[in-house]
Amino acid sequence: MCGAQTGGPDASTAKPGETTIQGSVTRDGEPVTGYVRLLDATGEFTAEVPTSATGQFRFYAAEGTWTVRALVPGGQADRTVVAQQGGLAEVAIAV
Repeated sequence: MCGAQTGGPDASTAKPGETTIQGSVTRDGEPVTGYVRLLDATGEFTAEVPTSATGQFRFYAAEGTWTVRALVPGGQADRTVVAQQGGLAEVAIAV
């Protein structure tokens, strides 16, 4: 089970007690707009959100190991993240 939110998330707006995966997508230190996918431990597609104008994204997910995939014009990049129950996992993706 996963929910997603777009916009400019920061740690202060995460839902208390929710397992949260959030971060930003950049290229050469600048924010990039595009899409971010959440894949489960088997590589199965779970959710997708657009990044905000500042390259930020957020997913609410179950605890476990996830792959976060940034899909932006001219490239893509994956990051593996382990989400803890009720925790906040921050992910920085440079494309």
